[in-house]
Amino acid sequence: MNVARDVAIIGAGWAGLSAAAELAAHGVPVTVFEAARQLGGRARSVSRNGLQLDNGQHILLGAYRESLRMMRKVGVDIDRALLRLPLRLQTPGHLDLAAPALPAPLHLLAALLTADGLLWSERRAAVRFVIGLRLNGFKSPTNQNVADLLAGQPEKLVRLLWEPLCLAALNTPISTASAQIFLNVLRDSFSRVRSDSDLLLPRADLSALFPQAAARYIEQRGGKIRLGATVSSIMPEANGVTVDGKNFSHAICAVAPYSLPRLLGHLPEMAEALAAVSRFTYQPIATIYLQYPRNIALPFPMLGLTGGHAQWVLDRGALDGQHGLLAVVVSAEGPHLRLGHEALAAAAHEELQATLGNLPLPHWQQVIVEKRATFACTAGLRRPSPVTPDKRIFLAGDHIAGDYPATLEGAVRSGVQCAQLLIAS
Repeated sequence: MNVARDVAIIGAGWAGLSAAAELAAHGVPVTVFEAARQLGGRARSVSRNGLQLDNGQHILLGAYRESLRMMRKVGVDIDRALLRLPLRLQTPGHLDLAAPALPAPLHLLAALLTADGLLWSERRAAVRFVIGLRLNGFKSPTNQNVADLLAGQPEKLVRLLWEPLCLAALNTPISTASAQIFLNVLRDSFSRVRSDSDLLLPRADLSALFPQAAARYIEQRGGKIRLGATVSSIMPEANGVTVDGKNFSHAICAVAPYSLPRLLGHLPEMAEALAAVSRFTYQPIATIYLQYPRNIALPFPMLGLTGGHAQWVLDRGALDGQHGLLAVVVSAEGPHLRLGHEALAAAAHEELQATLGNLPLPHWQQVIVEKRATFACTAGLRRPSPVTPDKRIFLAGDHIAGDYPATLEGAVRSGVQCAQLLIAS
């Protein structure tokens, strides 16, 4: 590979920055173009009411090894940036599942067998299900959805355990979500080592968690970060590519899938990849921030919710010192999308009262709805390859073909893969 010229990376989300950092670590000059004035793509911080909030509340897992590796590479202190908690899923009054200090997968089986809130028959059904998945190598038919995978599981288990886990991982309703992608997440989280199932809750806002450190790392190694730089043209040339008229050896397109036609639609060789993303549909994520008095706190940093719109609530006071601030998460599509922001915040407050008891009215509220937060990770969905017919142009992002759904880990894996493919070329 000729490394005398820059590699152009379009998009400064987690995929693009991971690709750039991996290339920079190998001495490859990079220029990162980002249309927004801020790093992070669809996982970034926003300033509201004098605080740094996230445009969506993300949860990492111990199994997210590439994300953790890249954070360490760019200088993030993992122990300070993330609160690591052994697996515990609590929905007060309904379910309390905690994994003991046993090797995987025994820790999960023991957690299921001792879970409070489940009948003995429900515990046995959950254990049989997990053992069956392991014996089958965590494989399912290509077109099977999660609802079909869960057929035969007790309704309470589906409602309190499997469905919330699916929504958290795939952000897609179980009636259409890919069973195989869901199984990939379960396999990596529960079948290797116990720490893979640990919950990793960000103690910093998403921009500070990785993107800002990655940008510093890239610039310290001679790379360039150009914010507010909307790329309008990518053109293959005899000895590389031009991006808005400037010569580069290669280009990595690390933009959202719905932005690819604008960048690559004029190139006939990209027709297959563009046809794949044209079939994508998208799912929203709503995050409702409710600021209560500073003495309001959750009994555990993350709790499950049931019986309403939301699936989870996180205590920002326990994470980053924003005491009294609770973040309520509603994943995927649903009737909540018909509500205005004030009505949705009021509904979230009522759901918290039903779970936590009487609460005072919040001092303020902020609702952030990302309407196209993720692609819908549906059964049998074909996703584009990172390698295109033009060997100088690569594709990166959480939507690129891989084992994972649209998660931070999926984005990081994709970016690193592109960088390694480019280096190997």
